[in-house]
Amino acid sequence: MPGKDSLKTYRDKRDFRKTGEPAGEKVVTSSGKPVFVIQKHDASRLHYDFRLEVDGVLKSWAVPKGPSTDPREKRLAVPTEDHPLEYANFEGVIPKDEYGGGTVLVWDAGTYRNLREEKEKDRAGMGRSLDEGKIEVWLEGKKLQGGYALIRTGKPGRGNKEQWLLIKKKDEKADAGRNPTSSEPESVITGRSIEEIASEEGE
Repeated sequence: MPGKDSLKTYRDKRDFRKTGEPAGEKVVTSSGKPVFVIQKHDASRLHYDFRLEVDGVLKSWAVPKGPSTDPREKRLAVPTEDHPLEYANFEGVIPKDEYGGGTVLVWDAGTYRNLREEKEKDRAGMGRSLDEGKIEVWLEGKKLQGGYALIRTGKPGRGNKEQWLLIKKKDEKADAGRNPTSSEPESVITGRSIEEIASEEGE
């Protein structure tokens, strides 16, 4: 099964008897274009998880300040473990004593295109982009649209983890005056705020 081994770290960190997160045991494939999701995660620190469907799993980065629509902003993005595709629809409260304990909200979701593949006729696709540390995608989300780049800096951060930068590309969808993480905080699935999810589903 594509991506099965890459989900071992994800599963090892979680007790699925306690958390409502998907175990990723089903074979799930998206129809048509690959999907992306950005989840607002109020854990030990509030951050945003940026996820791209690649080879049957969601490749994931934690973005402390969230995505920007201003090309001048370079947002730190730290890789985390691969997540199952079902996670794209996960919204709820992870128990405090579990890994990643806190409230999760689906802040944005949609499909994406691989811009490098289109420009360079690169048949290796996203796998090559990940290996080279240079990802360029066009997002078709409900809040975010247009080109975004994920660039590996080559400088390990805290705990020797890789560091990447998430940057909005200069195109017609760029907007330096917009701050969507502040002005549009609600879930694109349920319309709820992160406080409402925490209250309704019990933190």
